[in-house]
Amino acid sequence: MTGTALAALGAAAAVLLAAGFALGRVTARRAAGSGPDLGTPVERATFHTLHTASLAAPPLRAGLTEDTARKATRRLRSLLGTRALCLTDRETVLAWDGIGADHHQERVMRRVGEVLESGRSQSVRTGCGDPECPLRWAVIAPLTGEEGVLGTLVAYGAAESAVLVRAATEVARWVSVQLELAELDRSRTRLIEAEIRALRAQISPHFIFNSLAAIASFVRTDPERARELLLEFADFTRYSFRRHGDFTHLADELRCIEQYLALAGARFGDRLKVTLQIAPEVLPVALPFLCLQPLVENAVKHGMEDAGRICRVSLSARDAGSEAVVTIEDDGVGMDPAELRRILAREADRPTGIGLSNVDERLRQVYGDDHGLVIETGVGAGMKITVRIPKYRAGVHSHPGAG
Repeated sequence: MTGTALAALGAAAAVLLAAGFALGRVTARRAAGSGPDLGTPVERATFHTLHTASLAAPPLRAGLTEDTARKATRRLRSLLGTRALCLTDRETVLAWDGIGADHHQERVMRRVGEVLESGRSQSVRTGCGDPECPLRWAVIAPLTGEEGVLGTLVAYGAAESAVLVRAATEVARWVSVQLELAELDRSRTRLIEAEIRALRAQISPHFIFNSLAAIASFVRTDPERARELLLEFADFTRYSFRRHGDFTHLADELRCIEQYLALAGARFGDRLKVTLQIAPEVLPVALPFLCLQPLVENAVKHGMEDAGRICRVSLSARDAGSEAVVTIEDDGVGMDPAELRRILAREADRPTGIGLSNVDERLRQVYGDDHGLVIETGVGAGMKITVRIPKYRAGVHSHPGAG
């Protein structure tokens, strides 16, 4: 989240609570003296405001649509205590809650044009000709996002009120923050998809060519092995280029790694020595899709840079209580730690570093900064990469059959 979004969220939340205190006092006084002691009137009003806001937030975090507006308007009207409230986009009324929809909804878009243009709240007479209709004034407040004014919040009252103007404006700002967070969520999803596409682009040019060349070399001398390698190649590419699911199971990712190593082994022969140590209890753990295979590929590349020696790569996955710990180690040429820091910061143009920075960023996005890659290396000292994967994290799960 940007600093601007955090500041806006804090400011909007603070004023929203203040508005909730004022609007909640009537309810609080009405409840005083009856039932069990639920705290002071201010405490009860605070709880009511926070609870109502928490119910309105989830649909708004999905963006501004007819469905999300319909789910949020009742909660927003409860926050303001008005007789009617509606949410609009720039062209139409998305949802209406309360009285007056039969004759006010048709004319409301004619009144919001200036707010959409100026981005400033306005208090206007409704001009309603029905003498029995209590909706005489409307406060029209803009809903904003990164691309400007997205729509409006319109709150109706019986008379002009500076309190309603202030309250409706601040609630609209709070709604705008939720919409901005929705956009950030969508941006994060697009970023993750772009990162995975970058990994696929890295895999496809050189690895596919080298794998097919290695398979072709066995067609005449060892047809059965060529057939087995083709099946491994088909499964590997099917998994790597699948189009659904942000997450996978550790078992599926390890199977992809086994296929990659089988194809690499066909190319490098006895020069590549691999050791696998996998604890069965961590196989069901969910993790971001395609985040271990690039690390193994990186280890093989580093290990094979010196053409005159054997490369040893080891991969282990162990149970560490609330986490699964995966370690990938090679005895290759290693790297200058200063260069590694530049690669992780995307400040260096090094092809073999794309996978490292990509995986490190995605792990941090999903689990937090304390779950980025831990890398130990030095020039001529090989490289050891440790990945800590929480076994249980909200929102992290693999779809059945995704692998």
